[in-house]
Amino acid sequence: MIHNKENSEHYIWGNQCDSWVLKNTQNVSIKQEKMPAGTSEKLHYHKVAEQFFYILKGEAVFRINEEKFWVGQGESISIEAGSKHCISNESAEEIEFLVISNPSTDHDRIEIKE
Repeated sequence: MIHNKENSEHYIWGNQCDSWVLKNTQNVSIKQEKMPAGTSEKLHYHKVAEQFFYILKGEAVFRINEEKFWVGQGESISIEAGSKHCISNESAEEIEFLVISNPSTDHDRIEIKE
């Protein structure tokens, strides 16, 4: 089956951020996500899953452990299991990206109280 945003499971997270589940198995999760301007997720980590983010549109800001990274359209960043991280959109435009998690992050997300 061919997957796209129109025929995939969709959910809202955070402050009106969108996620479309393109594939989700025990071994891998692939999601296309969209974040409006000025939104961010909570700092968290995954015990087992490593993640790969590929920016389709705009520029995302990642906080990974104590460092900040600006990742633009056509660029990617990898996050190792156990790394405290979050993504935010500090721009005036929405951003869109793919996030690939290996294995899936189902039941493997620990939020950090700041």
